[in-house]
Amino acid sequence: MLTVKNLSFSYNKTPVLKELSFKVKQGEHLAIIGESGSGKSTLLNLIYGEYDLNKGEIFWKDDAILGPKYNLVIGYDFMKYVSQEFDLMPFITVEENIGKYLSNFYKKEKKERTAELLEVVELTEFAKTKVKLLSGGQKQRVALARALAKQPEIILLDEPFSHIDNFKKQSLRRSVFKYLKDNNITCIVATHDKEDVLGYADNMIVLHDNKIAVNDSPENLFKNPKTPLIASFFGEFNVMNNQIIYAHQLQVVEKSDLKVTVIRSYFKGYYYLIEVDLDGETVFFEHKVSLEKNQNVYIQKKL
Repeated sequence: MLTVKNLSFSYNKTPVLKELSFKVKQGEHLAIIGESGSGKSTLLNLIYGEYDLNKGEIFWKDDAILGPKYNLVIGYDFMKYVSQEFDLMPFITVEENIGKYLSNFYKKEKKERTAELLEVVELTEFAKTKVKLLSGGQKQRVALARALAKQPEIILLDEPFSHIDNFKKQSLRRSVFKYLKDNNITCIVATHDKEDVLGYADNMIVLHDNKIAVNDSPENLFKNPKTPLIASFFGEFNVMNNQIIYAHQLQVVEKSDLKVTVIRSYFKGYYYLIEVDLDGETVFFEHKVSLEKNQNVYIQKKL
């Protein structure tokens, strides 16, 4: 179990994180979200031991996670960190990068392990390709595979799929998170993308104003967003009568108290996002067809 207790940290006396406390069980997946500059990456760096804490403590099981004041070499054997800087070896192949830290004494096992991880990150066909010839997204996948090579107990992921093309992202996300669950590897992922969270994270921490605003399951937070910040992570929303209402929760009806004027229709694939004016306020809702500009319709929240 990872235990973070009363953690506080500042850069040059500028507070970044204040009195954070939370726990993550073995094999559990925790997502960390928040606005840019909220401290997501800093928190991962602190858990990895990159910086010294101003206050508080971090434990993985019975091991205290300490910073550079105490450790000549940063990091721990049981933990891997995939940051947005990949730190790969460009002049050797993909499979050589992945197998770099695996023992040559067990060559058969090393070969099998490397092949397994190439499959997890969907790079089997690039095994013999030098890393310098890869795209940014492919390099990110090599970094993921290399971090998993020695079967860490806990892995820290900072925007792990940010460089990867959309047509690859969904299948890769399923493959990586399934592998982590199947192997009981604790995962902490800092992300802006709800697709890294929904369906995969057991719990979600929202950072705001240097603190943990909320720590709950993604399902609970999606169904009952307490703030616009939380709602905005999941999709288009409105604040109506001090209540947060998602765009998909509104519908067109024959008559209601909410008469709106259409501003614009946005094609979104299997639905249109309709932007309307409600007494000077902009409101969004989803609809199965496009609506004409300046058309008046009535809307209400779905029952």
